[in-house]
Amino acid sequence: MADSEGQKTAQKENIYQSISKEIVQPFKDLLHTSKALAGLNISYVLEGLTYFGVVTLLAIYFNDYIGLNDINAGIMVSILTAGITLSMLFIGATVDWIGARRAILYSLVFMLAGRILLAAAPGAMGTKGMGSSSHIMAMLGILGIVIGYGVYQPASYAAVKLWTNEKTAAMGYAMLYALMNLGGFLPGIISPPLRKAFGIPGVFYVYSVLTIAGMGVVAFFITKKSMAEAEAIAKATGGIKDTIEEKDDFDNLTGKEKLRFYIKHFPLRDKRFLYFIFILIPVQTLFAHNWLTIPQYTSRAFSGFVSDNFEFFSNFNPILIFILTPMVAAFTAERNTYKMMILGTFVMASPTFLLALGPNIYTLFAFLIIMTIGEAVWQPRFLQWVAEIAPKGMTGIYMGIGQFPWFLTKMITGLYSGWFLTRYCPRGVPPEQMHTEFMWFIYGLIAVISPVGLILAKGWMQKGFKTKHAE
Repeated sequence: MADSEGQKTAQKENIYQSISKEIVQPFKDLLHTSKALAGLNISYVLEGLTYFGVVTLLAIYFNDYIGLNDINAGIMVSILTAGITLSMLFIGATVDWIGARRAILYSLVFMLAGRILLAAAPGAMGTKGMGSSSHIMAMLGILGIVIGYGVYQPASYAAVKLWTNEKTAAMGYAMLYALMNLGGFLPGIISPPLRKAFGIPGVFYVYSVLTIAGMGVVAFFITKKSMAEAEAIAKATGGIKDTIEEKDDFDNLTGKEKLRFYIKHFPLRDKRFLYFIFILIPVQTLFAHNWLTIPQYTSRAFSGFVSDNFEFFSNFNPILIFILTPMVAAFTAERNTYKMMILGTFVMASPTFLLALGPNIYTLFAFLIIMTIGEAVWQPRFLQWVAEIAPKGMTGIYMGIGQFPWFLTKMITGLYSGWFLTRYCPRGVPPEQMHTEFMWFIYGLIAVISPVGLILAKGWMQKGFKTKHAE
């Protein structure tokens, strides 16, 4: 009996040691990475801060400083967020042609110009309203951000592919996603006092300065020498998948041969790839509501602390992503990607129905926490999957095409979110006279379409489901 008890105890200890090693080892592998990847990670934190900081305030900025109503303000935000995704589709392949470092630096220059124009638009021009001089200047600012970010994200993920190997890739992608969300949480802390002291344009000027800091980080950390060292480290530590040799082979092709290769391997020719990325649109609407609905919902349907500090709740999701994503990635690195997508999308969609119970700080926190757990399960895996199945020299275009449904999500959600706010969460109406419950119930029904669609297509999808590019 004692021997049996001892064996059970030993088995439990082995299980705990195995779990502990599974969590800790990917972090250890990533800590031995390169200066170039460290620079990319720092840049991603700063960019997460500036991007999420701007987008959280953007609808209210268009309401209060440009003079637009909820419907038009929502459309303006969607033009920014959806425009970024469309930009990735058309210019995401820039990194495949000019390299990661130059692509990232050029993208930050465009984003800096755009953020300065946004900050200056209300003060530099006198008129307000749709089509006014202030509105046109603000839209030019959005254009700069759209162009810049359309290059920045594909370039960053292409860089991770180059500077990691099979042991560090999963954690490399997860950390990139998590660090951007760490930056995305920080506006919830720094934005309220800045907004109260200097207004939203003043906050945008601060984000412009941080964009300059990000350019300095890239210039200092991501040099030709550090990039060469990063590729060498990834190759020396094993399992690099011949990425460097692939890049060299692709560079040696003529322009006509590159074009022929692009046409042959163009991702839109794969029906399973198309279904997989488009079925995620419904659940991705919850991402869009983080900036299209949550800021107005928390500032209008609540009072006191929640209303006064709406940025904190609008940006609570990113800090949870920062904490959860690396841990989830460590647990699920060897798990089946498709099954993780089903689980993650279901967990993400289901808590939306909690908000259908009415405005309450406890259900609000429950929604944000459970939704984020689901996001941490599937979103980094999806981005890694797209990068891994991309043929040589085509990571940028695959990332761009993979993000195209995200463009549709942002556009579609922006078209109806303002209408729902006007009808069920209007500005200037006491919270007790609002009807936000129905709004969130409809949003929950939309979101659950994704896990249901993935389950229904499971047999067909898994027959030819790729996990990495076939040589």
